[in-house]
Amino acid sequence: MGEPEDGDDTIGVFGAAVRRRREEAGLTLEQLSTRSSVSRAMLSKVERGEKSPTIGIAAKIAHALDVSLSDLIGGPAAAASGAAVVMRKSERAVFHDPETGFERHMVSPAPGAGSGEMVFHYLPAQISTGLLPAYPPGTEKQLIALKGRVTVLIGGVTETLHPGDSLYFRADVPHGFANRTDSPCEYLMIISRRA
Repeated sequence: MGEPEDGDDTIGVFGAAVRRRREEAGLTLEQLSTRSSVSRAMLSKVERGEKSPTIGIAAKIAHALDVSLSDLIGGPAAAASGAAVVMRKSERAVFHDPETGFERHMVSPAPGAGSGEMVFHYLPAQISTGLLPAYPPGTEKQLIALKGRVTVLIGGVTETLHPGDSLYFRADVPHGFANRTDSPCEYLMIISRRA
């Protein structure tokens, strides 16, 4: 963990997905900038694959486009009803924050096939995601700490999880994740959306 995998490919995939979703929504760069609070210049660089956004900026863009971060990162297509889908570790779509080393691995083999998605997070020592924007009402997150300690900030309340500890929360408030230790931490999260 900790090293970007195919960083340039991920940047290009993310940028192309942002541009496609923006155009599908009929938005100009200026309109997306206003909605996301991300500068027009940054959005333009992201769309051209010239700049890899931080996790905070990527989340703002996804929320402004009303899509999940996983939709922009890429990954396998949803499975046909009743079919089994296997995704090998080497096939994971990985978002790597260039400033912090934070990694978000898409581990759902069939995103969009159900009401939730599963992601794996790697957070280096003494790193925080910062506050991420609130998700739409009805979005819930559950996570389990796998390695190290992760501190979760949810609407002004903090909870620290040790390996094996788990947490559920409604993600319709700003929230973030921090590693306040001198060792990396890893956790698995399930994000579910109610219709």
